[in-house]
Amino acid sequence: MSTTKVVSASVNPVGSMRVLSNREVNSLQDTTNAGLHRLFRQCALAVLSNETESDSAEELLRAYTDFDIRIVQEHRGLKLELINAPASAFVDNKLIRGVRENLFSVLRDILYVSSLMHKNQYFSQENTTNVTHQVFEILRHANAFITKQLPNIVVCWGGHSIGRDEYLYTKLVGYQLGLRKMDICTGCGPGAMKGPMKGAYIGHAKQRITNGRFIGLTEPGIIAAESPNPIVNELVILPDIEKRLEAFVRLGHGVIVFPGGPGTCEEILYLIGILLHPDNKGIPLTMILTGPSGSEAYFEQIDQFIGNTLGSDAQEKYQIIINDPTEVAAMMAQGLDKVTRYRRLHGDAYYFNWLLTIDQEFQRPFEPTHENMANLELRSALPAHQLAANLRRVMSGIVAGNIKEEGVSLIRQHGPYQLSGEPALMTQMDTMLQSFVDQHRMKLPGSHYEPCYEIIGQ
Repeated sequence: MSTTKVVSASVNPVGSMRVLSNREVNSLQDTTNAGLHRLFRQCALAVLSNETESDSAEELLRAYTDFDIRIVQEHRGLKLELINAPASAFVDNKLIRGVRENLFSVLRDILYVSSLMHKNQYFSQENTTNVTHQVFEILRHANAFITKQLPNIVVCWGGHSIGRDEYLYTKLVGYQLGLRKMDICTGCGPGAMKGPMKGAYIGHAKQRITNGRFIGLTEPGIIAAESPNPIVNELVILPDIEKRLEAFVRLGHGVIVFPGGPGTCEEILYLIGILLHPDNKGIPLTMILTGPSGSEAYFEQIDQFIGNTLGSDAQEKYQIIINDPTEVAAMMAQGLDKVTRYRRLHGDAYYFNWLLTIDQEFQRPFEPTHENMANLELRSALPAHQLAANLRRVMSGIVAGNIKEEGVSLIRQHGPYQLSGEPALMTQMDTMLQSFVDQHRMKLPGSHYEPCYEIIGQ
């Protein structure tokens, strides 16, 4: 049974999700492997638990074992019946407005991906153009595009497991971005995903901006471990991590990276790998790595790893700024101006980066099984952007083994992932990952970390 305070209530819809077909209702209520109920329940619980400080999907599900969500069909539309939902999502037994909006965003995206994307051969995973159109369709269906607005969306990446000083710094950077009328897009969770939104919200208030956008992009495998923070006012759930990452770089106009762990490293490697592709030479996309005083060691380790594995060309794709929020925001403003002029010159949309080439190696969903992790090709002879794709997969697997329900289960059954490759490269990887462990960046502060990987072949 649930041991935490819970509330049961019926919730009226907001947004476009006011009516469902009988087929959609049946799918959402279907508890078999073919149905959507388990996925819908898990994502809904994550949204309702946005005040929970946890990075474990298993812990969240154990805390609310009696939680359920049901569809109530009425002649005038639909309602959601919440059973034993987290009490923190309610005020005076009424669901908080922002939570209610995000709850129906979950319903919208799960149904859309299931009913359209997975049953439409046009959106085959084997064609890069089709995958990009799939990302476009999901974002468009979520009303994520404002067609005539100049580029102003700044993607902020960083860890959910960061110290207090680093979190406060993310707020200061967000504040400077907000003063410059920039909107924020993050992975929607806590820590470095929440701080920039919180700071930008104050900056917007000072500029009397009432329609500021705080966009959260997530995916089903990670949402329960990184529940949407309360500031997110536009939530979009992509079907997998690869489409989530593509959505970031297609929708966003610049990227700021705060300290984090393997998930943040995955994001850095993903973007660097794309920018290293010869077809993307000259396409502006500012990438700034930043943190407060005391974070130098983290960025030095990342920079050294990238230089030793991907080369100096990769290091030129970003700049590192320490303890200077104003400079970060000023440099990003310059970068957004370059994006605006470039897209105007080349006829590209302001709201979606069509010109960026993304190889299938960065689009094909990677399943982090022990076999797939062991078979990753990790050697310096590979073209830099292809090596970056495989290094990205390593980090994706470690994230899965750390916090995703299925990954944690695989590690429990079969032990740590076995990672092998070129000895010098593996030594570099081991050094970087150990630094994440030493700096407590693998789990939330205070949590014991048992590595889900082993580096062999050094």
